Amino acid sequence: MKKIIHLITAFAFLGMLISCGNNSQNSKKKQGALGSNAAEKVYVAPGEYDEYYAFISGGFSGQLSVYGLPSGRLFKVIPVFSQDAEKAWGYNEETKPMLNTSHGFVPWDDAHHPDISQTNGVVDGRWVFINGNNTPRIAKIDLTTFETTEIIEIPNSAGNHSSSFVTENTEYVVAGTRFSVPIPQRDMPIKEYKGNFKGSLSFISVDPEDGGMDLKFQIMMPGFDYDLAHPGRGASHGWFFFSTYNTEEASTLMEVNASQNDKDFIAAVNWKKAEEYIKAGKGKMMPAKYAHNVYNEKTHTATSTMKDEVLMLDASELPGLVYLLPTPKSPHGCDVDPSGEYIVGNGKLSANLTIHSFTKMLAAIEAKKFDGEAYGIPILKFEDVLAGVVDQAGLGPLHTEFDGKGNAYTTFFISSEVVKWKLGTWEVVDRQPCYYSVGHLMIPGGNSREPFGDYVLAMNKITKDRYLPTGPEVTQSAQLYDISGDKMELLLDFPTVGEPHYAAGIRADIVMKNSKKIFKLEENEHPFAVKTEADTKVIRDGNVVHVYMTMIRSHFAPDNIEGIKVGDKVYFHVTNLEQDYDVPHGVSMIGANTSELLIMPGQTETFLWEPKQVGVWPFYCTDFCSALHQEMQGYVRVSPASSTLPLSWSLGED
Repeated sequence: MKKIIHLITAFAFLGMLISCGNNSQNSKKKQGALGSNAAEKVYVAPGEYDEYYAFISGGFSGQLSVYGLPSGRLFKVIPVFSQDAEKAWGYNEETKPMLNTSHGFVPWDDAHHPDISQTNGVVDGRWVFINGNNTPRIAKIDLTTFETTEIIEIPNSAGNHSSSFVTENTEYVVAGTRFSVPIPQRDMPIKEYKGNFKGSLSFISVDPEDGGMDLKFQIMMPGFDYDLAHPGRGASHGWFFFSTYNTEEASTLMEVNASQNDKDFIAAVNWKKAEEYIKAGKGKMMPAKYAHNVYNEKTHTATSTMKDEVLMLDASELPGLVYLLPTPKSPHGCDVDPSGEYIVGNGKLSANLTIHSFTKMLAAIEAKKFDGEAYGIPILKFEDVLAGVVDQAGLGPLHTEFDGKGNAYTTFFISSEVVKWKLGTWEVVDRQPCYYSVGHLMIPGGNSREPFGDYVLAMNKITKDRYLPTGPEVTQSAQLYDISGDKMELLLDFPTVGEPHYAAGIRADIVMKNSKKIFKLEENEHPFAVKTEADTKVIRDGNVVHVYMTMIRSHFAPDNIEGIKVGDKVYFHVTNLEQDYDVPHGVSMIGANTSELLIMPGQTETFLWEPKQVGVWPFYCTDFCSALHQEMQGYVRVSPASSTLPLSWSLGED
């Protein structure tokens, strides 16, 4: 009987634990009755604006999503490395070149780490950069239009993970390879990995005026895995720091074989020294095929240029270019505080957080306090560069951000929590649970000299019981904490697009003032644009037909077209004549194996239609634009391929 009573008691206790941990209706009511004013802190009244933009990576969606904070409202999903039927991105003729690579048309990727451009170490709201992890690419999003305007492929790379992070004045965006490979690529046995495979670190320059990107140089590195990165700032400006793992140079059963060494490295790269070496002619041009895709906002058209070489610096041959800082164990995150003094190495398999000192690093370099070398690159002594250790802070440390008030915040994946600790004293001052298995976190402006310090956003990998079930796959989540006081307070959690990795945040008023509302018709330089209905026309060139069309509330011009034949390639070049804010028009055509177009005021877009059946086929506006939206339609007559019916087009004519 005692055993039965004990068993019943145990089950009852377990039931209490479960009910306390899940989101039952009872627990929700209790939290609402006894909770704080968290709901008030995230409430944004109708017609009012959020304080911050949050740009959250879409992970395997290849996109970048835009949320408002503190509300957690989703404003926009920006297609980057993905096709998007809503916006015709990668479907219309103007944007298809943006997804070109040396491997062909690649309309997908794994987008991880957005970063906002900076001026004097402060986020300036001009551009967001984000990496494509699988097919190595870096993209730039223009924050006047919230559209992707440039994508550059990264050669000599595989797994473009330690990117895309910017220097203090956006001199460079970096891209480090996660997987080392033969450079140049060649056929060789995988078992010969050690000593033969190489990593590369790419430095992409950014034009300070128009943001134009250029792959300026690469640094050849040992065959480790390069995981994450952050720039130096303040006193450490001119340096970049990359976490590495697999210093064992294993190529199989990685979870075991790449976890042997007690310490791996943070690679400290002196990019100012790299520039000196380049000026001295120490770099070597090497063949490298990669695509550089640029969207021109005047022509509303993208072009893709294939490049064939890159400037390479070999770290093993150039003294003072790279130093290795021993860091326990299998470090993932590599984060630099606002002052630029502290470099935090988050060892996934270490219970402690290791913080390096930039000042001590320089002193150790000056005194040549080396502990050997790796492929010609000096290894600094661990104790000579150590600033401090946060002892036993949690399980599975991943990433750290800073609030600008002397505090750091680190995520712990295994113990599912955010831990707050003090810079300089290394003491833990607060911790809050995350639901569940948190990865990255973001403080708006946290990767800069001046973080805003109001909120921290945790991005979680697992949600389990947090939301209504949606089959075997459930959404990932983000959780918002108030960090304005001494203690963190959980305010909100909300579902996210794709798998969120990192995010970048900025005060809304910095971005809003530059937001474009229309494209001016007089500035439209699209080669097929027509700016008045009088200029619309249809032209045949063999079996290729070009339709020069306009749209305005609430009709197309022309809206009746005849003389099209089966087998023709019909290009609809459609210009939105509106010059009013928030009045896009859409257009869709039966049998067009693309997507609808969504055309902003003053913009021109093109879709290809290849009619395969005789008949009269309608087209219509897909964006509800006016009370007479339903009447915004037209017809195309398709005749047999042998037809001699001439082209004709009309609007409001008998």
